[in-house]
Amino acid sequence: MATNILFVKNMVCHRCILAVRDILLDLSISFDQVSIGEIHLSESLTKEQNDLLSTNLNQIGLQLIDNRMNGLVEKIKQLVIMKARKEVGPKEHKMKLSVFLSEQLHHEYTYLSSFFSSVEGRTIENYFIDQRIEKVKELLVYKEMTLSEIAFEMEYSSVAHLSNQFKKISGLTPSHFKRVGSNKRKLLDQI
Repeated sequence: MATNILFVKNMVCHRCILAVRDILLDLSISFDQVSIGEIHLSESLTKEQNDLLSTNLNQIGLQLIDNRMNGLVEKIKQLVIMKARKEVGPKEHKMKLSVFLSEQLHHEYTYLSSFFSSVEGRTIENYFIDQRIEKVKELLVYKEMTLSEIAFEMEYSSVAHLSNQFKKISGLTPSHFKRVGSNKRKLLDQI
């Protein structure tokens, strides 16, 4: 039996997966697996089930994606977030972003890059940098790490490189951001 796959926008963490699983169980929708950005169903949904699922997902800030092309953009975003936040295995961590995305999505990177840019209006690389900077913000606010330790942790070539990129993206220096704190952080789905 072929598995039906639904794509879900704004799934960014393990808690999102748990919330989606709970919704599916509450609605008695049979599924094989839930992963970031995807629901693998055991059988097709009726129109009523689809509408209920969509409504319930919207209530928690998630959204069913209605076509395969938008699903591809969402999958690229999810993989970029995982790579930027270092939530991939050691083998994938060592890969260049372009190779990682190509292997995961089974498309040439040039196709993925031009497609993403045409839909999102920015490059995959810019999205990746934004995600890395958001992780740096998290480390600045919630962990007791020096900027040098954060630069090492996030694999920047130097503290100066991190500081320059941080200021370019956020408009603040890392030290000033640390003083103003979490009110300058963004939700991952709003980046």
